[in-house]
Amino acid sequence: MHAYEWVLHSLGDKMNQIYIKTKVVSGEDSLERLGKFEDKTIWLIADAFLVDNKSVNQITEKLDKSNKVVVCRDVVPDPPLEVVAKGVALIHSVQPDIIIAYGGGSAIDTAKGVIYFSRLAKYEKELRFIAIPTTSGTGSEVTSVTVITDTQTQIKYPIEDDGILPDEVILCPRLTVSVPPAVTANTGMDVLTHALEAYVATGANTYSDALAEKAIELVFHYLKQCYHEGDNLMARSRMQEASNLAGSAFNIAGLGMNHSIAHQLGALFHLPHGLANALILNGVIRKNAEYEDMKKRYAILAKKLNIASLDTKDDDAVELLCSEIRKCQQEMTMPLTLRECNVTTSMLQDKIDIIYQNAMNDRCTQTAKYVYSKGEIVNVLFGLL
Repeated sequence: MHAYEWVLHSLGDKMNQIYIKTKVVSGEDSLERLGKFEDKTIWLIADAFLVDNKSVNQITEKLDKSNKVVVCRDVVPDPPLEVVAKGVALIHSVQPDIIIAYGGGSAIDTAKGVIYFSRLAKYEKELRFIAIPTTSGTGSEVTSVTVITDTQTQIKYPIEDDGILPDEVILCPRLTVSVPPAVTANTGMDVLTHALEAYVATGANTYSDALAEKAIELVFHYLKQCYHEGDNLMARSRMQEASNLAGSAFNIAGLGMNHSIAHQLGALFHLPHGLANALILNGVIRKNAEYEDMKKRYAILAKKLNIASLDTKDDDAVELLCSEIRKCQQEMTMPLTLRECNVTTSMLQDKIDIIYQNAMNDRCTQTAKYVYSKGEIVNVLFGLL
């Protein structure tokens, strides 16, 4: 599939640019796509546990025997510089025609980092980059961003480059049926947060709105079903598509304060990223809705999703949206307070300065429609104790 670049002109000197590159292959039999590659050198970068538990065989068995397949199992969460550097060194000896990233966001982000720095190191061979996600959450398979961690300084370096967008994504629901219910809930709420933040981010436009709206609709329809019926392939497929749509939405529009704050909760209190997002989601929506333009956006969304009727007042529509989110969290027995996650008032008080400082420096804050003060972050977080 060719890359398409749409440039949209509006009045005056304003311009929106939407770049859509990635081919998406979706469905129960989507792994059959891999059988079309012959006489290639394929470098498979996978989460270590997927190699150890033989899940990776689902990929290698679909590849034609004429291919040379090299498996890398060095992937760890929050891809560190040393792992990426090792990959950059290896790529020159492997000389792959195709890189397949198989696993969660960490596997895909590791592959992105290797590709980015390899090109800086003058690796000239043309590559095809295929992402095969095994969770429905990060949307990393359709974003032009990766984050690499310096383990010595604990500083995370975001890299944004269209050159690290996968050429192709394979969404196979069979790969997600073994995801435990709690992880299904956390990653699903991450999808919802991606879409809701993209909907009110500074870069939001007609295209990102359409992607975000459909992603939210799919989450509300299918996430709880995935939670209760983990082997339901139809529901799992719809959640994969929701994650994919939400990733595309925020790749265009950006994110906001929800992610900026949640990143700090995850780093300081070791909370799963999706759970951290879910905990503060309603607080952030209500804070954003204090601004009339964002309140109107949320209200329009609630009405489009039939959460609120057309004659519902905007304030009430926002509350109905929050109520729908809360019902989803409750049905999946997710923690609703920081205290349930073993975060106490004193712990939060000790870290509030660094939470604020790091949130201000977080790249997601750059596309937040309104940037919170320290007091506003305090109100969002301490309301969860």
